[in-house]
Formats: sequence, C-alpha cells, structure tokens
Amino acid sequence: MLNVAQVIKKTMHPDQGSVTQSPRRERPWLRRLAPVAAVVLVMALVFAMGWHRFLSLETLVRHRAAIDGFVTARCALAVAAFVAIYVAAVALSIPGATILTIVGGILFGWLVGALAAIVGATIGATIVFLIARGACGETILRRAGPLAAKLAEGFREDAFHYLLFLRLVPVFPFWLVNLAPAVVGVRVTTFVLATALGIIPGTFAYALVGNGLDSVIAAQEAAYQTCIAAGRPDCRLNFSMSALLTPQLLAAFAALGLVALIPVVVRKWRARRGVAMPG
Repeated sequence: MLNVAQVIKKTMHPDQGSVTQSPRRERPWLRRLAPVAAVVLVMALVFAMGWHRFLSLETLVRHRAAIDGFVTARCALAVAAFVAIYVAAVALSIPGATILTIVGGILFGWLVGALAAIVGATIGATIVFLIARGACGETILRRAGPLAAKLAEGFREDAFHYLLFLRLVPVFPFWLVNLAPAVVGVRVTTFVLATALGIIPGTFAYALVGNGLDSVIAAQEAAYQTCIAAGRPDCRLNFSMSALLTPQLLAAFAALGLVALIPVVVRKWRARRGVAMPG
C-alpha cells in the first residue's frame, strides 16, 4: 500500500517525479528547414516583383551617370554594395552573375571588379552550401535526380579537385554545384577554397571583357538615349552575351578544367595499379 501511495503522490505532484512530466517535443526539422523557407520566400518575392530584371546592362545604361557619380564619390561603399548584390544574386540563384561580373569590370576596372565578384560569388555559394547541408541532406540529393547522384560520386572520391574542375568548366549549373557537395559531406574549408580558386579564371575573363566594353557601352548608350528621346517603346540595347562566349574562351576554360582533373586521374590510375599514393 505504501508503494501505491507513493506512486499516487508522485503523479499528483509532477515536480517531484517524472511520471506526468511531458516535456515539449523539439522539432529540429523546423529549425533546419527555416532557412530554406526564408530563401524560397525571398526568391519568390524577387521574381514576383521583377527585381531580377534590374541585373542587366540596360539598367547600367539607364542610370550610368548616377552610378558613376556614386562610384567616384564613395568608391569603397560602392564596391561593398556591389559585393552585397552579388551575394544576394548567387544565394537566391538569380540569373545574372555573368552580367554582374562584366558590370564590375566596367565600373571598377578589371582587377577590383574581378576581386569583388570573386568575394561575392564565394560568399553567396557558401551560404547556399551551408543551408543545404543543414536542411535536408540526402533528401535533396535523391530529389535532384541522377545528375546530382553522379556529382556526389565524384565528390566522395576527391572533393577538392572534382569541385575545382566543376568551377573551372561551367558544365553544370552553379546552383547545383553548390548543393551536391553539401549533401555528401564535403568540408566547408574545401568547398570555399575550391570555389574561390575555381571561379578566378572565368571571373577575371569577364571582368576584362567588361573593362574593355566601356566604349561599346557608350555607343549603345548614345543610340539608346536617342531612341528614348524619340519616344519609341521598343528601345533596347543591341548586345548579345553569346558574342562573349568565343570558342577560344571556352577552350581555355576546358583546358583549365582538364588540368584540375589530372590529380583525380592519377589517383584512379594508381589505385587500379595498386600503387600507393605519396604522403
């Protein structure tokens, strides 16, 4: 009877026992998915409002005088704003990174423009990487399909060189290369280093294009302003991005990518031959 009484007493006074204690169940999946939901909502807002259309050379031409004045008066702040816009564009997977890199070359010169683009792209990609790594893990990989599965297999074999290759040669979408290493356990330092190094050649190439494009932009601006003054509704810049992707430029990217794959090929060859890797 004493034992029964003690049990009843503990049941009536939960602070003295654990029989009726029902601690609130934690839902860690809510915390993991909250950043993903936030990114998706912001992305939807950007596209719904049409803000992604501002990432264009036409926007630069329309506001060139004001932008140049801001860059001249507060260059450091202008560079910081450019990096912030680049981070947002990459983190939200908004098309226009190439245009932004060209604009950076036009506004800040090829060196500062390229460095600012590298910083912005690396930070934006790392944000996507961290969110994906903490959110759904293998679920993302399964839903991304066989293309992501192939990327994951390569990452597991040699994460740094495989990621470096994918950054040097833009075979796969930038956003997919951000997600795949996140769900297969690639280290943050490996991701950041390979991303920063891998985008250097392409970024400098497009920044150099932008630096040398100023005269072309000036001619287009004059024609555009004349069209606007005439009241025509179909005023557009006659500028094609495909003209920048020359066979020589693509061949250079491919050659750099093959160089990045050399350690992977050597590693596989030695594994098949049973040769121990040095170190």
